[in-house]
Amino acid sequence: MEQQQLYKKIANIVENQIKNGSLTYGDRLPSVRSAQKLYNVSLNTAKSAYMELESRSLIESRPKSGFFVSLAGQRRMSIPSISTFKIDEKKQDPAALIDKVFHSLEDKEITRFSLGLPSPSLLPIQKLNKCILETVHELHDYGDQYGQVQGSPTLRKEIAKWSLVLEGKISDEDLIITSGAMNAIYSCLRAVTKPGYTIAVESPLYFGFIQAFQVLGLKTIEIPTHPITGIELDALKKVIHKIDVCCFVSNFSNPLGALMPDEHKKELVKLLAFHHIPLIEDDLYGNIYFGSSRPKPCKYFDEEGLVMWCGSVTKVLAPSFRIGWVEPGQYKDKILKQRLIQTISQPAIYQEAVAKFLQIGRYDHHLNTFRKKLYSNYINFRNSIEAHFPENTKMSQPEGGFVLWLEMDPKIDSTVLYDYALKQKLSFAPGRMFTQHDQFKNCIRLNYAVDWNEKTANDLMRLGRFFKAVI
Repeated sequence: MEQQQLYKKIANIVENQIKNGSLTYGDRLPSVRSAQKLYNVSLNTAKSAYMELESRSLIESRPKSGFFVSLAGQRRMSIPSISTFKIDEKKQDPAALIDKVFHSLEDKEITRFSLGLPSPSLLPIQKLNKCILETVHELHDYGDQYGQVQGSPTLRKEIAKWSLVLEGKISDEDLIITSGAMNAIYSCLRAVTKPGYTIAVESPLYFGFIQAFQVLGLKTIEIPTHPITGIELDALKKVIHKIDVCCFVSNFSNPLGALMPDEHKKELVKLLAFHHIPLIEDDLYGNIYFGSSRPKPCKYFDEEGLVMWCGSVTKVLAPSFRIGWVEPGQYKDKILKQRLIQTISQPAIYQEAVAKFLQIGRYDHHLNTFRKKLYSNYINFRNSIEAHFPENTKMSQPEGGFVLWLEMDPKIDSTVLYDYALKQKLSFAPGRMFTQHDQFKNCIRLNYAVDWNEKTANDLMRLGRFFKAVI
């Protein structure tokens, strides 16, 4: 049996033991080496099996103690509801609410569960700064000329080599460097849409998309979305005749954290190819996975060049570097024209510093540490939410990324309560930010890419009790 199938078989055995009660919350599992001997497999297979169980939130690692059955094995909270179509409903712009949340970030005393960025302590800033210093000495012609419109050849080559999940399906010549993922997406939108075009998106969806669509004069259809598996393909098929372009986050969407299964990605790409509809794929969070391997993007299944694969290091390395990219498929020439008009080229120093960071292996090392920390934070957040938030709270079950989506009692209006929470120095992202329609008022998004310490734990408990007091 192939190793990939074998580790999943072992993981399934342990999962069944948890479900039938043979293993219960708090039980300690055999060590990885003991599991290796028990199942007569390699050490890597045993490790992969445990990582798979962690990705399913069934077991958790405790420092210097081993692996234990997690609370998820006896999970009490349901997952959030699947969104519904809001095609004919009058749209309501959430811009004022978005501005209010962003302005609150100026107060450094506020615990910012609302911010969709990692805490600086989780980022390798010092090591990146070292790469910048080395780059300055190496770039003899830095500052005296424009760089290539397509971006640094060195960085493009490193990204192409590093994108192992695509199994060599892209080359450095296919990539275009952009100012972050949102800039890549905006360039794609400019290349394949005109005012009045209709775009299909997830629901709820990242508020930055809403703002971009409005600027470009696009009509939006929010597709019902499952909190675990992503967009409902049957729902998409019902409105496919109205759609000109799609924009989806296939891996660990923001804010739901949904992960489209490979078979759904394959079916989606096939469906869009049949109707010749381009797909802008935001794969910003694909590297922040909790399982044993990175999930494939939709781009992997693209044979027609209709998928524009967008990524970035913004969320995992340094937000201020603004380094992103797009593999634009058949739309490369159109997007290059957009780049020439908008920015000409990205600053060479940041491109070369990131390229060096990838080249010497620091990126992979950082990602391994980063993912472990985020998974630990996710477990801490989940346990605290289950203990301190209202009993009927529904919570997403992300297998990666760093945001949680909570659906609470219908009596709760998170838009109104946001102001009251701020007075207690607590901040969250109200659900109304993530839609153009009058929905998700009883929902919030929380960012768990923070420093988990006594203050964070206490503030999350206070937030939970705050919502409890309202009901």
